[in-house]
Amino acid sequence: MSSEGESAMSEVNNKAKSALVPKLRFPEFRDAAVWKLEPMGTLAKRRTVKNTVVEHVRVLTNSAEFGVMDQRDYFEKDIANQGNLDGYYIVEKGDYVYNPRISANAPVGPISKNNIGVGVMSPLYTVFRFNNPNNDFFAHYFKSTHWHHYMRQASSTGARHDRISITSDAFMGLPVPVSTPKEEQKISDCLSSLDELIAAESQKLETLKAQKQGLMKSLMPVEDETVPRLRFPEFRNAKDWKENRLEDLAKRGSGHTPSKAHPEYYGGGIKWVSLADSKRLDAGLIEETETEISAAGIENSSAVLHPAGSVLLSRDAGVGKSAVMGSDMAVSQHFIVWTCKPDRLYNWFLYYSLQHKKPLFERVATGSTIKTIGLPFFVDMKLALPTLPEQKMIADCLASLDLRITAQAKRVDALRAHKKGLVQQLFPALEEVQE
Repeated sequence: MSSEGESAMSEVNNKAKSALVPKLRFPEFRDAAVWKLEPMGTLAKRRTVKNTVVEHVRVLTNSAEFGVMDQRDYFEKDIANQGNLDGYYIVEKGDYVYNPRISANAPVGPISKNNIGVGVMSPLYTVFRFNNPNNDFFAHYFKSTHWHHYMRQASSTGARHDRISITSDAFMGLPVPVSTPKEEQKISDCLSSLDELIAAESQKLETLKAQKQGLMKSLMPVEDETVPRLRFPEFRNAKDWKENRLEDLAKRGSGHTPSKAHPEYYGGGIKWVSLADSKRLDAGLIEETETEISAAGIENSSAVLHPAGSVLLSRDAGVGKSAVMGSDMAVSQHFIVWTCKPDRLYNWFLYYSLQHKKPLFERVATGSTIKTIGLPFFVDMKLALPTLPEQKMIADCLASLDLRITAQAKRVDALRAHKKGLVQQLFPALEEVQE
């Protein structure tokens, strides 16, 4: 083991000698013996079998969020050179993989179990296999942060800012807490059942999203048509939808970024939508923003205060994302804002119409690094429109689905947070680390 690994291992052992027990223990194990620490090298062996005859061409990656998955699915394209896979490691189902690349979700890089099948991985990854094939217990342990301190201590001080630099010996010296097989299995079963529940609830969320997309396509006309495939009974004999220029239905507004050289232009309580708020878009109502500007920022720049209920749309860096303003707001130059004429266009119908047109926006956007849509496109943009009562009924129907989607998303988030807390408490902390 390297000197960094020995030093880190010694420090962890000294701090763990007092009582290596988890904060949360199942009743039948509360009076059981304390846990032990074992270097990973005594529980597992590195796997360094190379794809020398290019037997395998399925390239895998280890994502901090999704674990081991096909590289093509993660990046939506092939990253590895298919003609240069002979130096890649063969990773079999059941092997574990450490990715040294750090991220917000994996501050020392993720360790994940390969549950999808045989493939190959870059030699930048560390591949290892536990001696005991019944090892899901460790897959759950590596979702905790308890092993992070050792990795920081054992890594090289000259590491790249985006990657942990650790020797193979130091990595295999990682101290891993172990208990009795019965307690380990109990913990594994508990967390696995929670994973299954999260997967089921996540699938329900995706089903609701797909249902909304399908309904939106049926309730609104496809391109170049003026009649939707599905109409509510009270409107089935109504006139065809009429195409109008959006400019005639709503007042178009622009955005601007007040000069950062004037701090007095910021922090004044006026919500200001910027690219930092992209995660808040496409979720209906936007009520909070990352940044606020001041009345001085409005008065002394080209920034414009748009009234509550206005509909905004991103024209670049997230093309086609939209939202309805929950209060008076300003926006950056990356957005266009429409304030609807109430006697002609219902704002929530416009919001769902823009959602429906998102594939069109993505198709017409141009640019190599950042895709954008020029202003002339929106000046000439047309919108197929029914009467106001039909607009409102369509919008209300889709909004009711959005409410279910929001509630389901919160349920999934709550389950994930619950699991994250359980993982931290069901395994003993080698070092209290605030991530």
